[in-house]
Amino acid sequence: MAEEPVVIGDPAPRTRKWPIVVGVVVVVLIAAGAGFWVWHEQPSFCAAICHTPMDEYLETYEQEAGTAGVDKWGNEVANTNAMLAVSHKAQGKDCMACHVPTLSEQMSEGMNWVTGNYVYPLEERDTEMLTEARGVDADEFCLNESCHNLTRDDLIKATSDMEFNPHQPQHGEIECSECHKAHRASVMYCTQCHSEAEVPEGWLTVAEANKLSTAA
Repeated sequence: MAEEPVVIGDPAPRTRKWPIVVGVVVVVLIAAGAGFWVWHEQPSFCAAICHTPMDEYLETYEQEAGTAGVDKWGNEVANTNAMLAVSHKAQGKDCMACHVPTLSEQMSEGMNWVTGNYVYPLEERDTEMLTEARGVDADEFCLNESCHNLTRDDLIKATSDMEFNPHQPQHGEIECSECHKAHRASVMYCTQCHSEAEVPEGWLTVAEANKLSTAA
């Protein structure tokens, strides 16, 4: 019996896989980007990326509140609540809650770190310098709706029972950062002239602050 000829039909259409591959890559990139952004907002990011200048700052932030500790320079601090980094952490705040980043500022800081163009230990910056990149008033570093929703007048009233009201601008307004320090003990500015002025627990007088070692 003669064999029947085999009829070869059209080949089965190929499935185009590249849209699936592209889709998977996009999803992975989005997930990785989202994960990086979340990590970017964690205190550990600061020390992991900028290890050399930031380690001491992370160490002050991670200290337990209400105990004896050390500042960013290694000086003893009688009560860590005197450092805003510690007291703010106790309220659930992280680095980015205060240090609101701008793209231009981050790019500049990144380039300075890569090239080693920075001073170590880092120089202190006041609230005017910390808000310059955002173009907002220095007071808004602390006095804003997300943090301390107060005015300077509110602050004057809040401390009006003190013999020397630190918020009363009888000698002209001073920046919040003149007294309130984040990574070292805060300083009672009034003691510059009034040695008998009340000093909060853990804080320093101006004379004591001037004697601090700034060597990391």
